[in-house]
Amino acid sequence: MEQNKAVAAKPRLSNAQIFNMSAGFFGIQFGFALQNGNASRILQTFGADVEHLSLFWLAAPLTGMIVQPIIGYYSDKTWNRFGRRRPYFLIGAILTAIALILMPNSGAMASFLPPIIIGAGMLMIMDASINVAMEPFRALVGDKLPESQRSFGFSMQTFLIGAGAISGSWLPYIFSEYLGASKVAAAGQVPHNVIYSFYAGAAILLFTILWTVLTTKEYPPEEMALYHAAEPETEEQKGLLSILTDFSKMPLTMKQLGLVQFFSWFALFSMWVFTTPAIAQHIYKVLPGDTSSVKFADAGNWVGILFGVYNGVSAIYALVLPAIARATSRKVAHAFSLLAGGAGLLSIYFISNPDHLIYSMIGIGLAWGSILSMPYAILSSAIPARKMGVYMGIFNFFITMPQIVNGIFGGLIVKKFYHGEAIYAIVLAGIFMILGAISVLYIQGSKDAR
Repeated sequence: MEQNKAVAAKPRLSNAQIFNMSAGFFGIQFGFALQNGNASRILQTFGADVEHLSLFWLAAPLTGMIVQPIIGYYSDKTWNRFGRRRPYFLIGAILTAIALILMPNSGAMASFLPPIIIGAGMLMIMDASINVAMEPFRALVGDKLPESQRSFGFSMQTFLIGAGAISGSWLPYIFSEYLGASKVAAAGQVPHNVIYSFYAGAAILLFTILWTVLTTKEYPPEEMALYHAAEPETEEQKGLLSILTDFSKMPLTMKQLGLVQFFSWFALFSMWVFTTPAIAQHIYKVLPGDTSSVKFADAGNWVGILFGVYNGVSAIYALVLPAIARATSRKVAHAFSLLAGGAGLLSIYFISNPDHLIYSMIGIGLAWGSILSMPYAILSSAIPARKMGVYMGIFNFFITMPQIVNGIFGGLIVKKFYHGEAIYAIVLAGIFMILGAISVLYIQGSKDAR
């Protein structure tokens, strides 16, 4: 009789409430954009060869693969005076801010270890901390929003991600061109415009996370129970080992989304790691090993602007993407977006004028806007509510694994097959993005709400 009790509808939230619960994503992506746009540049400054960059970037997906399922598992089971997801937002933000401050100053700690080792360590700490803060944000949408608002909720996150990424990506250029900070430095040292940007990123990250923590109320367990039908009790492995059980029982939709994610994130990893050396070599004609010239600095700063452009496009696109999904379907909207991203990546090879790269970023922005929202909207309809956090964390496996594969083999491919010409890694990324678009259309078993 108890199991037949009517399930209450979750209250719809106002746009302001959805904004407040997602505001922290602005700061997270501000820091993430600084990492994406400048980590390769910083590591090259500390002595990394271009073919070794992907190995250093392995720190990011490896930590994400370990951290996100664990954080998802514990956040599902957490409830205290600070809430369910909010404690993880705050802890992750504090740790990320510390890493943002330390990473560009790795050279100052050279008396302990080589700067390249310290820089790679800070990259690992930064990404692990970002994952601690980021994963519960995805689960919070499933916790708080009714099904009819979830596409909009994930799109609001994407909008704020894009807005934060624009700011983070453009800040080094703004510091050097408008605020007088030096964009060049002696060999082995990070320019002031990059250092100051990382400091600003730490402050903004902490502020926006605190905004979400202080303005968002989470439903306590007894209230959450009113909004979900009683799920049958099953004998489950207790503790963290239950993550393995949940992994083995993942829904069909999640497995099929895994292939889409593999193609998409393999491409994104190549783009983040190799865009700066690819554009420096292919368009600015910077010689291999040159990391202290004005041309290399100009290429690095312009990549920051370009990354801001694609994130800006994704932010705008996120606002119209739910309407496209309603008019067609989530699958069709995502397939179209990935196809546009593949075309944008491939076009970089044919461009000689740096200004024209902005057009390539439009297609990449459409793909990024969809990657950050549509897979989660599709997935959230196919997983049990009581395991929203752990399955969102497990889903991160399909984001980290392609990056690990790319990290292990990407640099070797650039060295052995592309003879150090990073532009061909970008071409391969475009091909993989198109394969992702094709694989979306074969997803089955989702509600695919219109």
